[in-house]
This record gives sequence, structure tokens and C-alpha cells, in this order.
Amino acid sequence: MPTVAMKDACDLLDADHIAVKHLFVEYARLAMAAPAAVAERQPIAARICAELTVHAQIEEEIFYPALREAIASPGLLDRAEAEHQQAKELIAQIQAAKRATPALDDLVSELARAVELHVKEERDDLFPKARSTPGLDLEALGARLQERQQELQAAVRR
Repeated sequence: MPTVAMKDACDLLDADHIAVKHLFVEYARLAMAAPAAVAERQPIAARICAELTVHAQIEEEIFYPALREAIASPGLLDRAEAEHQQAKELIAQIQAAKRATPALDDLVSELARAVELHVKEERDDLFPKARSTPGLDLEALGARLQERQQELQAAVRR
């Protein structure tokens, strides 16, 4: 995911959402316009999985616990974590695929829909709650998220 400098936690996470949306669009474009483009689709699917894995991990390690302490809406976070679990299951299936096939295309499409729903809920419900919570320092939280994200991305590249 792209590095976002001097952004609050919600902005950083939303930048990740936008970046992965572009990857989903590129994957779908290749799957529809050039179904034989197996060599091009597989690396995009792998990148989608890597980006989402890092994104989910920083949310689960840092963002969600901070919100659990600050907001009185644990149901929102419970739902977000359940959505992460669904995404992780799809990611595991995508990563198990050895090459791009129509079945992989279906899995990537299903993951795209699940992520789109998750992003909508975060943008519509969770981020506004976080932004309106007194005492929740979203800039400091964003710095922690960014630092951890960079650590995880470096580990993925190794």
C-alpha cells in the first residue's frame, strides 16, 4: 500500500482502500479484456492478497483495539473483525491457486465485493465514530499504523 505522510489513522487506512481498489479494477480489466493473460493476473492477485493482509493486520493490532477502548460501539468492531475473517479465508484460497483460472477470477471478484462492503462500513460508520470520539488521537494512531505497516511491508518484500 502507498505510504501516507502526516495523515490521521482514518486517512491512512482509506488510502489503502483506494490503492487496493485500483488493483481489483486492474485485475478485472485483465480478466475481461484478456482472459488468456494468466501471467499478468496472477501477480496482481498475489499483490492484492499481500496488501490486504498487511492492512488487516495493522487494523487488528492497532486501530481496532484503540477504538474498542474509546468508543461505545463494540458491534461495529465485531462486524469489522468478522469481515476480516471472511477476507482472510478468501485470501487463503487465492494464495493456494497456482495460476489464474476462471475459478481464481471468481475468488478475486468475491474478495473485491467483500472488501467493498467492508470499506463502505468503515467509511460510513467506523471512521466517523473515530473522528468524533474525544481524546482519540488519530494523528498519533496514524503514525503508529504507518510505522507498523512499513515493518510488515518490508517483511513481505524479504
